[in-house]
Amino acid sequence: MDRPTQAAAADSAVPTPDDSLDDEIAAALPEGMRLDDLSPTERARAEEMVKEMAEARERLINTPAATIVANHAMGLYELAALHLSAPDPNFAEATVAIDALSALVEGLSGRLGDNEAAVTHALDQIRMAFVQLKGRAGGGSS
Repeated sequence: MDRPTQAAAADSAVPTPDDSLDDEIAAALPEGMRLDDLSPTERARAEEMVKEMAEARERLINTPAATIVANHAMGLYELAALHLSAPDPNFAEATVAIDALSALVEGLSGRLGDNEAAVTHALDQIRMAFVQLKGRAGGGSS
């Protein structure tokens, strides 16, 4: 019995203040689908997702770019580490990630704020790990 009452309440709430979200919701729908095709529950979920995306964009806007870039740099470090820590290390893929990390750290030298020392240290460490593993692989095989 509660479900029809909740659905009716959600249905009556749809055309209220959230109408300003219509364009954003419509843009996110699969091709050929219209706002009218959504149930009240689906529309409420879509509105919530649009609001969450707006909040995420706002958080990004309010975060210094140097912080975001340093975070991405650490993602490159982790990618390189994954390739190096595999049972059969993939040195070619690790090299791409290390080179990308290097391009960021060295290309933005002096501009990465409080995180610069950490990402520079990470670059040094992953380069050292690469050389050590490559040396072991070269010396132990072939």
